[in-house]
Amino acid sequence: MRASERARLIGRDFAGVVPRAHAAVAGSNDWKPASQRGARQLGEVVLDELALSGMTLTAPPPKLERTIDACSAAVDELSGLSVAEANAEPEPLRIKSVRRRRIGRLAYEQVRFDHDPRLPQSLAAEGLGGPATAVVHLCRTGEDQRPWLVWVHGAGQGQPIDLLFSRARRIQDELGFNIALPVQPGHGARRNSWPAYPNMDPLNNVAGMMRVVSEVRAVVRWLRPQASAIAVSGVSMGSPVAALVAHLEKVDGVAVYTPIFGLNSMIAQHLGRWGPSVSETIELLQSDDVASVASVVDHLDVEPTPSPPRRLIVGAWHDRMAMRDPAQQLHERWGGELYWHPGSHVGHLFAGGVQRASERFLRGVSEQASRTRE
Repeated sequence: MRASERARLIGRDFAGVVPRAHAAVAGSNDWKPASQRGARQLGEVVLDELALSGMTLTAPPPKLERTIDACSAAVDELSGLSVAEANAEPEPLRIKSVRRRRIGRLAYEQVRFDHDPRLPQSLAAEGLGGPATAVVHLCRTGEDQRPWLVWVHGAGQGQPIDLLFSRARRIQDELGFNIALPVQPGHGARRNSWPAYPNMDPLNNVAGMMRVVSEVRAVVRWLRPQASAIAVSGVSMGSPVAALVAHLEKVDGVAVYTPIFGLNSMIAQHLGRWGPSVSETIELLQSDDVASVASVVDHLDVEPTPSPPRRLIVGAWHDRMAMRDPAQQLHERWGGELYWHPGSHVGHLFAGGVQRASERFLRGVSEQASRTRE
């Protein structure tokens, strides 16, 4: 793509941020433009549109990384497997290094460990398997048994500052939880390390998610002897990881925030901003063969181990990234509590109602664990 053509696309897309945001909220029966809430809803949707434009169009123009025929071996191997059959038991976590750090007044530890997810043969044959150095940030207090929250971040996150956004100090001091923040490949301290994740290769994205699931499962198993309870949470791109871990491991609670349908389909959903030059990439990511491969990381098809009262789904009514449907469908599958934030995907991170719903969920997990011990 010529530089002039790219500049034209970027300019046109950013110029359409406010009109698209206005059209999105105006099409909803609950929007009152003259109210304070209406102004906030519009502002939050503008943030979603800005984030989408920034993440999509400031990256290199997408190119076709693989053909549908090149997915055939993975289709043959994975399409008939269940989630539990395809995702191997994780290797025990063995610490490689621990560095004590601080961000503001919050002290945390950066723990590194080598981990091999033992991917299915068809993915390993594509060079997507093998060990990588994983990273998890820990906020913990004392040596006594406490409940743990394992928080799986979303796309573009994974930095220590996410501990502040997740209100780690309040969760520690007021709710009594320790916190583990696993860093997904391609993010945070792993941004410049192999493997790249996510990208335009659908097999890489399936392998990457299986890798993250295996790493988080290893973290959960490592924490279990020192935990009175374990809750797993995930936001956006981290939501299927949290859901799959909660299915494959015995945990005490699971919460997902602005969940997505699937990583490949979500990427394809927003690539149209590049115009017709990316039609083949969109077709590949949305193909039946790719969906067949991705069935081994399909969180809409699994049941978590916590009981329905210990399941929380947070959707954003004006979500422009993941949209509403995933939260609605996941709630139909899981039951539990469905909390709707009236704003956007980005805006839910700062919403008081979401924070209160999260704290109710965590208190419920902690109280249930206390009753079980008694």
